[in-house]
Amino acid sequence: MPEDAALLEQWRGHSTDPKAIHKLPVIRGQHYDLVLNGMEIGGGSIRIHRPTDQLTVLKDVLLLSDHKVNEFNHLLTALGHGAPPHGGIALGLDRLLSIMLNAPSLRDVIAFPKSNKGNELMTGSPGELTNEELLAYNLQLAPIKDK
Repeated sequence: MPEDAALLEQWRGHSTDPKAIHKLPVIRGQHYDLVLNGMEIGGGSIRIHRPTDQLTVLKDVLLLSDHKVNEFNHLLTALGHGAPPHGGIALGLDRLLSIMLNAPSLRDVIAFPKSNKGNELMTGSPGELTNEELLAYNLQLAPIKDK
């Protein structure tokens, strides 16, 4: 949100301490959904368009290494040329189709439905993430809490 943009400054250089990260401000984005008859059929957002903000997200929020940040150099360079605020939306054709057909389940209209365990039967995805993949995106697995 435009009024939260200044809060991003507080993240710069402070998110590497796991104890301090919970004290950093929550920054809201401009996200939106397209809803038809109470069902979400699409969504999007206004994208980051300032290179300094994008760099802060890559380095201080996502905690990407300098090597990984360099993979986004083309984006940072393009944003540095003055990209205006811009956004996008992705429509869920499968969701729209399920509403039109009054399908009891989204799985009835998608080409590669997931099983009730969330696996895609043709490829077996999702697979297990390696420790390297988790580290690359500053992710960690959390135990599932029983209700």
